[in-house]
Amino acid sequence: MNERLKKIRKALDLTQKQFADVLHVKQNTVATYEMGRIVPSDSVIAGICREFGVNEIWLRTGEGGDENMFSKISDDDRYSLNLGKLSKTENELVKNMINTIAETSPEGLKYIEEFMKGCLGIK
Repeated sequence: MNERLKKIRKALDLTQKQFADVLHVKQNTVATYEMGRIVPSDSVIAGICREFGVNEIWLRTGEGGDENMFSKISDDDRYSLNLGKLSKTENELVKNMINTIAETSPEGLKYIEEFMKGCLGIK
C-alpha cells in the first residue's frame, strides 16, 4: 500500500505536508505510510478515499492497476461534490466568484467562460 499512497500523492501533485493537512495527520505520519513502516488505519484509508476520490479496493489491493486509482464518478456527481466543498469554504474570493457566476446573465457567462479558458490554456 505504501507505493500506492505515494502514487496518489504524486498524481495529485501534493507534498507530504499538503496531503497530511487534508487528512489531519502529521507530515511524518504520511512519510511513515509511504515508507511502509506503518499501515494507515481504516479511518485514514476512508479519509483518503473520500477526500481524494480514490478507489478503496485499488488502494488496499492494487486491483485493476494504476488506471483504477481514482473512483469513477459521473459529471453530475463530480459537480455536486465540488459544489459541496466550495460551499464550506471560508475563502472570500471563492465565495465572491461563486456568487458572481451564479448571478451573471447567460451572455455574461460566455465572457467569463472565455476568460477562464484563456487563463487555464483551454481551447
